[in-house]
Amino acid sequence: MLMPWATIMLLLSCGAGTINCMTLNGNDTDFISLLDFKHAIMNDPKGALSSWNTTTHFCSWEGVVCSRTRPERVVMLNLSGQALEGHISPSLGNMSYLISLELSRNKFYGQIPPNLGYLHKLKHLGLGNNSLQGNIPDAVTNCSNLLVLDLQGNLLVGEIPKKLALLSNLLHLRLNSNNFSGAIPPDLGNITTLEYVYIHYNQLHGSIPEELGKLSNMSDLSLGGNMLSGRIPEALFNLSLLQQLAMPLNMLHGPLPSKFGDFLPSLQVLLLGGNMLGGHIPDSLGNASELQLIDLGFNYGFTGKIPPSLGKLWKLRTLSLHDNNLKANDSQSWEFLDALTNCTLLERLLLTGNQLQGVLPNSVGNLSSNLNDLTLSINMLYGLVPTSIGNLHKLTTLKLSLNSFTGPINGWIGNMVNLQALYLHHNNFSAVRSDSRSNNFHGPIPSSLGKLQVLSILDLSYNNLEGNIPKDLIAISVVQCKLSHNNLEGRIPYVGNHLQLSYLDLSSNKLTGEIPPTLGTCQQLQTVILDSNFLSGSIPALFGQLGSLTVLNLSRNNFSGSIPISLSKLQLLTQLDLSHNHLDGEVPTEGVFTNTTAISLDDNWQLCGGVLELHMPPCPNPMQKRIVWRHYFVIIAIPVIGIVSLTLVIYFIISRRKVPRTRLSLSFSGEQFPKVSYKDLAQATDNFTESSLVGRGSHGSVYKGRLITPEPMVVAVKVFDLAMEGTNGSFISECQALRNIRHRNLVPILTACSTIDNMGNDFKALVYRFMPNGSLDTWLHSPGYGNLDLSQRLKIIVDIADALRYIHHDCETPIIHCDLKPSNILLDDNMGAHLADFGIARFYLETISQTVGDSRSTGTINLKGTIGYISPGDKKNMLEAVSCRLVEMCTASV
Repeated sequence: MLMPWATIMLLLSCGAGTINCMTLNGNDTDFISLLDFKHAIMNDPKGALSSWNTTTHFCSWEGVVCSRTRPERVVMLNLSGQALEGHISPSLGNMSYLISLELSRNKFYGQIPPNLGYLHKLKHLGLGNNSLQGNIPDAVTNCSNLLVLDLQGNLLVGEIPKKLALLSNLLHLRLNSNNFSGAIPPDLGNITTLEYVYIHYNQLHGSIPEELGKLSNMSDLSLGGNMLSGRIPEALFNLSLLQQLAMPLNMLHGPLPSKFGDFLPSLQVLLLGGNMLGGHIPDSLGNASELQLIDLGFNYGFTGKIPPSLGKLWKLRTLSLHDNNLKANDSQSWEFLDALTNCTLLERLLLTGNQLQGVLPNSVGNLSSNLNDLTLSINMLYGLVPTSIGNLHKLTTLKLSLNSFTGPINGWIGNMVNLQALYLHHNNFSAVRSDSRSNNFHGPIPSSLGKLQVLSILDLSYNNLEGNIPKDLIAISVVQCKLSHNNLEGRIPYVGNHLQLSYLDLSSNKLTGEIPPTLGTCQQLQTVILDSNFLSGSIPALFGQLGSLTVLNLSRNNFSGSIPISLSKLQLLTQLDLSHNHLDGEVPTEGVFTNTTAISLDDNWQLCGGVLELHMPPCPNPMQKRIVWRHYFVIIAIPVIGIVSLTLVIYFIISRRKVPRTRLSLSFSGEQFPKVSYKDLAQATDNFTESSLVGRGSHGSVYKGRLITPEPMVVAVKVFDLAMEGTNGSFISECQALRNIRHRNLVPILTACSTIDNMGNDFKALVYRFMPNGSLDTWLHSPGYGNLDLSQRLKIIVDIADALRYIHHDCETPIIHCDLKPSNILLDDNMGAHLADFGIARFYLETISQTVGDSRSTGTINLKGTIGYISPGDKKNMLEAVSCRLVEMCTASV
């Protein structure tokens, strides 16, 4: 019966006018069904149905084929690959003479119309690679003449219908790449005509039915990418016509039959990777002489040696045995490599992730001249890579990573002119033997790498490479360049307008100089990792033009200047690490800088501003500062100069008449030492967290902080542990010692704080100017610090000797330090030495003797402290002993 819209169309087309109406007769059903199909199409981007109109006979429409024996009856409809979008009209079920319906590779959605079950003459139903949903309708099984059922690449669900077994003439069954669940119906074994069964990439589970072994005409059996378990049925090995056995990515287990290769003489493709299979690889596999592809990788269970019989497979193109437990540790177990040289068509040899051990045999260079992929990563190989490997001129991928290879790579790498990917990371590669009596190697990256003009992936990280980066290395077609964790030196080479570079990792080397500005022209850059070097200068503002940048890590270098505001414009930037540098100025407040979890700015003590969550100090207002200075200069400067001059005159008059005192006041003048509170010190050190801790001593801990008041500065805060016996005396001793002494080689004290903390407990701390180069002890004994040269050591000796002379001879009351050792000698940013920690210092008091015959006597004290510093009695010998101690300390590690 005609649909209403079709009736209207026919009336319009057959009415009076210029349109020539075709005669409607017994084939009206096919005509109307095709019009219904067109009406259900929502989008026809290629215009495939543009010829479908009433002015042209429908047998001439595109994709429509009519029968010659029965005029004007449609027997074939083929519109595959036309990008048609819409529903499949149920009216197609009315085209009773249809033999082939091919609608694959379009954008049809909705369910499969059950009406298609009326097409009893249908032999080919192709609906693959669309977006069809729902179950397979049972009515489809009424098409008893079907030879091909192609429903692959859709969104079909449910179980595979058991009624499919009614399609007794079926040759090809393609249900792969859907969402079918449940078990494989054993009834499929009744369709003895089946040649191709593709059910891979679904969600099927359970075991593989033994009944499939009855499909004696089977050529291709593909069940991979499901959740099938159990063993591979032995009945499948009776399928002598089987050319492809593909069951990868399941949960199959157990060994392969020892006669495996004898049962399947026609087998060309064997795909069993990604399961849990184990045992030995059968020697009989070499008897399946038609084999071209073997994939047993990612099983982790195959053990023993690789059978040399594989060398008989003269048609073999791919051998994938990676990620198992296969072994080779002597000449006999390495025989397989010699045997594989007979496979002259071999293109891929994948042996990564096994237990291959020892020196790689020289026969590796005799493998097929067609070899383009060789992977030996994650084994236990060591020694030199045979130079014969350079004979493999067609190699496009070479993976030798995560082994223990040593020695040079320039002897063979330059010959592989077709290399596109080179993975040599996590080895001990180098270029030069460092000592003829040892096996240690080091050396530069060979310049021959620059000859590999098609290389796109280069990974030499985690090796022993030294020297400069060749200037042509990054200038080739490299997309990913990883050279991290070596000992590379010098500058980063200019990369020019390198449009393809997307990943650059040069971290953990010894690179110096500035970042070349041309790096900012590589528009494809997504990841830049340059941390843990000695790079300096400013961060190039051109980085802000890299619209694809997602990761930028410049931490642990010597960058200075401000953060380019252009970085805040990068919309894709999700990780930014600029920590441990010398950056200053205001932190941007847009883009990635609003996400505190995505950025790291630690240890840049002169940064300010930014979003509130960063807890940065506010930035000073330069204009306001200038106005205040001009306003108060005249008012303050002249009186201060007068007061200071008068004070100095009075001081010198009094000091000439002053008698040494036996007691010292602990008061700190408010005019000389600024007042700080516990809150000030807590904020400066981020509440005394471990990340701010720089050292611990016998009486307390020292924290690095940034004090905001009275002016921003980096300080060291020594917090005394008052729970320890003698700590309070140590605080008083240090206050007494440092109260009135000033010398360029003493650690400058800024102020003291004696108060209570937030919990009401006593709190005592001393605030010093921070010494950025740490202590002499770290330079002498800690790994990772540079070596002090002779001139630096001599300067430190002179500086500390000068400080000791001052406290012994030039103070109003001589002071004996009592704790002179390298950890108490701190170094400023110019490597100037400063004496610190007067916690157990003692005063050397001289009094006028009342005894006749003695003009003066020396007061004695109970000395204690570092061995080697104890004074022998008089000041002259004291200075000589201490000087000897200094020389001993500074030359101990030379």
